[in-house]
Amino acid sequence: MQVLSEQRKSKAWAFPELAPVAGARSFLATRSAPRAPGGAIRVAPKTDGHIKATTITFRTITQHGDLLVNFMEARKRVFIDNLHWSLPHTDGMEFDQYDTPQARWIAIHEFGQILGGVRLSPTTAKCGVYSYMLRDAQQGLLSDIPSDVLFFEAPVLENVWEASRLFITDEVPAQRRLKVQAVLMEQMSATARERSATHVIGIVPAVFTRWLRRLGLDAVPVGRRFAIDGTHSQAALFNVSRMPN
Repeated sequence: MQVLSEQRKSKAWAFPELAPVAGARSFLATRSAPRAPGGAIRVAPKTDGHIKATTITFRTITQHGDLLVNFMEARKRVFIDNLHWSLPHTDGMEFDQYDTPQARWIAIHEFGQILGGVRLSPTTAKCGVYSYMLRDAQQGLLSDIPSDVLFFEAPVLENVWEASRLFITDEVPAQRRLKVQAVLMEQMSATARERSATHVIGIVPAVFTRWLRRLGLDAVPVGRRFAIDGTHSQAALFNVSRMPN
C-alpha cells in the first residue's frame, strides 16, 4: 500500500482527463451492467443478432462450457495463425504467463462462435518474476515489446487495470465489426468498473483512435508506436469511469 500511495502522489504519474467525443454517435449503453449468477457480467448492448458478452474468471469457467477453450483457440487463430506472432500455444490454444487466476477474460460470442475478446489484468498483479505486460516490457522482461513502450513509469495502482490480447476475429464481416467493437468496449469498461477500476491501460492497434471515435469514446496514446511482427501497435489509456450518452 505504501507503493500505491507514493505513486498516486508522484508528479510523474498523472492521468489526462478523457471526455466523450463531442457529437459522436455512441453504440454503447450507459447503464451499469447487471451481474449474472456466479459473478459473470452480462450486458444488453445496442446491437443486432444474438451477440453476447461474457466475462470469465477462474471461478466461473465451468459455468460457461467450452467458452474459455473457444476463446483461447480464437486467440491462436488471430495472433499466431493470422498475424504470425511468436507466442506459446498447445492443443490449438494460445496462452502466456498472464493467463492466471488474477485475470478476467472477456469473450464476445454468438451461437458459441467467438467474435472478439480481450484480457484484463490488475496492475497490482504478481506471479513469479512477472507482473503485467506493459510493466514487464518496461523492465526488459519481454523481448518482443520495447522497454520504452510507455512515456512514464508503469503504474501499480488498484484502480488501474491492463487490457491485453484485444482482438476481433476475421469471421466478423465488415458491416458488423463496429457493433462487435462496441459490445467489447462496453463489456471491458463494465468489467473494469466492477473491480473498482477507473482507468484501463493497454496495447492497442496504432489506428485505435479511428474506431474509438466512431464508438463515441476517447482515449489518449501514452507511448510511442512500435511494431510486433509487422503489426503496428501503441499503448493507450482509457478512462472507464465515464461512459458517453
